[in-house]
Amino acid sequence: MNYYFSVLKKYAVFNGRARRAEYWYFVLFNAIVSIILGILGKAIGVFNVTIGTVGSEMNILSIIYGLAVFLPGLAVCVRRLHDTGKSGWMVLINLIPLIGQIWILVLIIKDSTPGENEYGSNPKNL
Repeated sequence: MNYYFSVLKKYAVFNGRARRAEYWYFVLFNAIVSIILGILGKAIGVFNVTIGTVGSEMNILSIIYGLAVFLPGLAVCVRRLHDTGKSGWMVLINLIPLIGQIWILVLIIKDSTPGENEYGSNPKNL
């Protein structure tokens, strides 16, 4: 839970490095909160928004939460890429369908570069 709040405290900090635990705990808590908001929105019948022509619906609570954590999520992803020695601009590889997401997943799972790199000191040593 501390990792989740530490990411939110660094709301739009794109410099530095982030450990794997910081990134994955943030993703885990985002998933849990999103599921809870989805169930809560369905239970109380809040306003639903149809996304695209397929007809999938999202409630307004989930949309507001998603917008609120978009920037910290992007920032922690960039810091995680910095930890592996890659540029934060590598996050744009996500725009390539399927292959981009797989490549980003491989980079995020990868262990950090030992010692200092051009983005700062190793957060494991702090």
